[in-house]
Amino acid sequence: MCAARNTRLVLLILSPLSFCAVTQAQVLMGGTGLSGAFRMFPSDIAVLEAGETRKDLPCAVINSKPLLGFDLRYHGGYEVSVPMKELSGSENLLTIVFRVQPLEPKGDTLYLTQRFTVPSIEDEAKGDAYLLGGFDVGEGKYHVDWLMRDRSERVCSHSWDFEAQLPAKDRQIALALTSGEIRALDREQFREEPPVARSSEEPPLNVKVLVNFAPQNSKSATLQPLDTSALVSILRNISRDPRIGRFSLVAFNLQEQRVLYRQDNADKIDFPGLGEALNSLNLGTIDLKRLSQKHGDTEFLANLIRQEVSVPGAAVPDAVVFAGPKALLEESVPQDSLRQIGDLNYPVFYMNYNLYPQAVPWNDTISKAVKFMKGQEYTISRPRDLWFAVSEMVSRIVKWKQVRRSGTSSSE
Repeated sequence: MCAARNTRLVLLILSPLSFCAVTQAQVLMGGTGLSGAFRMFPSDIAVLEAGETRKDLPCAVINSKPLLGFDLRYHGGYEVSVPMKELSGSENLLTIVFRVQPLEPKGDTLYLTQRFTVPSIEDEAKGDAYLLGGFDVGEGKYHVDWLMRDRSERVCSHSWDFEAQLPAKDRQIALALTSGEIRALDREQFREEPPVARSSEEPPLNVKVLVNFAPQNSKSATLQPLDTSALVSILRNISRDPRIGRFSLVAFNLQEQRVLYRQDNADKIDFPGLGEALNSLNLGTIDLKRLSQKHGDTEFLANLIRQEVSVPGAAVPDAVVFAGPKALLEESVPQDSLRQIGDLNYPVFYMNYNLYPQAVPWNDTISKAVKFMKGQEYTISRPRDLWFAVSEMVSRIVKWKQVRRSGTSSSE
């Protein structure tokens, strides 16, 4: 029972059910998570076709400007508020149905729906209930027709237009969705990556990536979805470059001082396996053994760098890439420890995921170690930073390998 003191009820669309319609008459399709086919009511179709604003069910709809995410998809959406008194009584059912139509360029229309079971709410309840939802698009101009109805068939409807467009300076960024393409929100962060057509002009690059899966806020007890999304997006952008053919991955967490996942010399990154391994993260607990080690996190990082960067003979990669948020440890990795690595025959990079570079401008522990190894650091604060950093980094690796190969040939 929701009492009168409850002033805010938030319902979040977690997994929109979607079906594509080539024509508007095609309304009977299967949807993921449905026990059967989802059928649109003729009354819903009529409301969407009318494109009129209705408030039989009082509500306010705010459509959000599409934003480019680290996954290089534009995320559009809306927020709906409904007075709690309109939902009072026994359990209610709210159904949202909306369609997104690409106007320029033309393409397939996407219909999405979601049902929400509202708990019993007392008559004197005050405040508003909020519902959030969204979708992903490529560049283009779009039109949205949206409706929500309750169990009494009261309807709230709204329509709006929006445009997703890269600024002129970012036109070379390759987005994940094509122009005019519409998708339901992708809630599966660790889905398997589609196959990539690798380049055959040059021998494929072999890259090792070490990722510190940790939250932006070092005091946080959980790894936030935004942080996970950004770190996984760094891996996905690296894996999508056609010039890279072999991958080694080491996922670790400095706070827990342990390696969470390892994958060696594979032709693709196993994202589902990585996601399963990250479930073992338990940042909210403190190991008493770790507390007894004054600088255990620095020692862990030093050992990890020595083991993973100093590799023998045939296992030498074409580059080593560190990635993660600021690792602000009390002590730096001792230079004597780093000198044990010796001279490297490949470049080292650091993808520093830092949403607030002005607030935390100083170098962290990994940054200092990478600098000692004469590596290159990139600050990833926005999606454009990620795309340009990966593009430049891979180009540097290619040039390094070409110079190394030409030097070897001339010495023979």
